[in-house]
Amino acid sequence: MKVAVIQFPGSNCDTDCQAALLFFPGVTAEIVWHKETSLAGYDVIVLPGGFSYGDYLRCGSIARFSPIMAAVRLAASTGVLVLGICNGFQILCEAGLLPGTLMRNRDLLFRCETLHLRVENNDSPFTSVLHQGQVLEIPIAHGEGRYFADAETLQALKANNQVLVRYCDASGNVSAAANPNGSLENIAGICSHGRNVFGLMPHPERVCDLILGGTDGRGIFQSMIDWMAAHKSNN
Repeated sequence: MKVAVIQFPGSNCDTDCQAALLFFPGVTAEIVWHKETSLAGYDVIVLPGGFSYGDYLRCGSIARFSPIMAAVRLAASTGVLVLGICNGFQILCEAGLLPGTLMRNRDLLFRCETLHLRVENNDSPFTSVLHQGQVLEIPIAHGEGRYFADAETLQALKANNQVLVRYCDASGNVSAAANPNGSLENIAGICSHGRNVFGLMPHPERVCDLILGGTDGRGIFQSMIDWMAAHKSNN
């Protein structure tokens, strides 16, 4: 499996994502500069976390105009898997590849902590090896992570089972107390209608090795790998 990790000016989780992906046998992960215009030959595209363009104007609002984003849109339209983590999620929403938007945290503070996520749906290329209702312990680090969408969009997300993970407590209970940023209905990550684009605010790449404190993030990457292997064998 060949993965492109897109590097924007201000990205700071690009090499973290690359290192996490290279942990898995058979995976090649390459850093691709944002001024490139082609992603031909890549099976998966990752938009990593960080502060693209210094988060000027609004998180992700400038990165959406980078030359590489035309190639990301083209790849997504053909079914290539696209994963956006934190700032990557913000960019995907700004670019219209995912519905809704990410706003300033409820308390207007930057939140950097480890918390819990409940897997809401494992019928996706990003959660297939996980179990519905499974609780993951994954860190966050963001100032604009409050997911918002209008009522019609929210209804469509739920009807199509596009909400893949929600903030919860250690027992899997979804509540206001477990919501770190005020996200609508505790939403931490959603996928596209076609299910091949996934954005989430928490950082799975930071918990892929016990030496870093946990391995709960591996399931998301393993899901992509297994899905790609099955997809290639079927073709």
